[in-house]
Amino acid sequence: MTTLLVTYPSRDNATFDVAYYLAEHMPLVRAQWTQYGLTSAKALIPQEPTPAYAAVAVLEFTDDAALDTALGSPEAKLVFDDVARFTDIASVALRCEAR
Repeated sequence: MTTLLVTYPSRDNATFDVAYYLAEHMPLVRAQWTQYGLTSAKALIPQEPTPAYAAVAVLEFTDDAALDTALGSPEAKLVFDDVARFTDIASVALRCEAR
């Protein structure tokens, strides 16, 4: 299994629409990438008063090849273009392997 963490680092004056992210973006991710081996997609929203991150997505894929295929798919453009609808934060993605 391969996990992609997509983090949205908090910064002053940033916008992040949590309601849209949870109700629209995460379902879009699931709908577009399940066919490529996405097995789980969770959104983590920090509850601290001043969190280091606005949100973290935990996307689990069957393996590295599945993740690469999803990221290179035509559907990836739909996922990436949707980001502007909920935030102006540049995400930082981390490919992880569970051990």
